Amino acid sequence: MVRTMSLFRALISTARMVRHTPRLGDGLPPDESVLLDAPDGQLGPALIAAALGDHQPAARLLAATRDAAEWENRDRYVVRLAAFAYNRGDWLARWLADTPHDPDALLVKAELAVRRAWESPARAEQLREVGPLIGAAAEAAPRDPVPWRLALDHARGTHATHTAFEVLWEQAIRRSSHHYGCHVAALQYLSAVWYGSHRECFDFAERAAEDALPGSLVQALPVRAAFTQLQTEAVANSVQAERIDTAADRAVALSAAYGAGDPWPAEVRNLLAYVLIARGRWAEALEQFRLIGPYATSFPWSRLTDDPLGSFLETRDGVRIEVASTMPLRQPSAQRFRPIRRQPGRSPSGGHYA
Repeated sequence: MVRTMSLFRALISTARMVRHTPRLGDGLPPDESVLLDAPDGQLGPALIAAALGDHQPAARLLAATRDAAEWENRDRYVVRLAAFAYNRGDWLARWLADTPHDPDALLVKAELAVRRAWESPARAEQLREVGPLIGAAAEAAPRDPVPWRLALDHARGTHATHTAFEVLWEQAIRRSSHHYGCHVAALQYLSAVWYGSHRECFDFAERAAEDALPGSLVQALPVRAAFTQLQTEAVANSVQAERIDTAADRAVALSAAYGAGDPWPAEVRNLLAYVLIARGRWAEALEQFRLIGPYATSFPWSRLTDDPLGSFLETRDGVRIEVASTMPLRQPSAQRFRPIRRQPGRSPSGGHYA
């Protein structure tokens, strides 16, 4: 009898999946329309020009962010331009040759050097050698917090003491007290993976989120702390689980402040979907995939696989199946599944490094 009931439940679950899964695709772009780390309308032309060897659009783009103190956008663009220069650096070399003291070129150069050093087997030694490049970028643009985000990443990789890190942190927040990239760098330093603990990591993230401006991506810092914990501890105790769920709730509220398919909060939404899945909150995860639209991001999926886009698409399909398996086999038409309706949110300007 027990085996019969188990088979019955399995058959019902399968029937539910077959019946409901196709409908749960409403609002989700087809696989072929999903893009990984798609650049925005300003960065895209700069990357295309760089591919043709022309650095001028990138120079104009970064100069505009510096003049307007758009530090979040600046950070995000610098990371993407340096990533492009990692394998195709002729345009950056020409830029530095033409204007060797350009603060924007120096910043991309420093970001690229840190990226390469970070991937070296001799990470700490290589990072120490690129320290002067970070200093040069900071001196060239004294108001800019992005070199100080780089300095925080550099300090983590060179085993800087807490005291030394705090000095750099003070310099960073003096220039931009709510800069997302600097907060992420500090969160990583305080994580249990590096020089802190899960408790320190969460404490910092929650305090920063409480102090953050409305709509700021810093409000999603606790969900990054949650992700770090989920990556290192497969099973959370009741206190940890409550903290993770609270972090997810805060990030859900932040996500709701932005319009569906907005590329700006895409990385936060991708991360939030992962955390919701880890907590078994399938319907909420599916809603985040709808809000993500075509904007898949490497993080967090690249932490799980060498094929982040494939992982994103497979996970999205898996969530649809999980939601379908919990829905009643027959529903009155008025109660059938519909996407959660939201009031359209207004997307503030800004950014964060990818």
